Amino acid sequence: MKQALNLLGLMTRAGKIITGEDLLIKGLQDKSIKLVLIAQDCGKNTRKKILDKSSYYGVETITAFKISDISASIGKENRVAIGITDKGFSDKLKQLIQQGGYINNEEN
Repeated sequence: MKQALNLLGLMTRAGKIITGEDLLIKGLQDKSIKLVLIAQDCGKNTRKKILDKSSYYGVETITAFKISDISASIGKENRVAIGITDKGFSDKLKQLIQQGGYINNEEN
């Protein structure tokens, strides 16, 4: 789990993540997002909106970690979902989460 959270920090420094609901949805629409990571303790309405948009645009989603874990790893407060714009990073993150047995995959 720690490796996956460290990778989120690396992605942030590399400029390969999108945060914020409006920017996330814009990224889904312009197909720049390869994977969406949603916090397990995300609100119902926000979760549904992001899952629906991800499904519509054919982007895979993973539900893992808590809001506090995601926020701390990327250095921003109260982030419930992030979009990953790099295919290599998204594949590595999925691999690390699955190896840790810490995944609730909601594939579309």
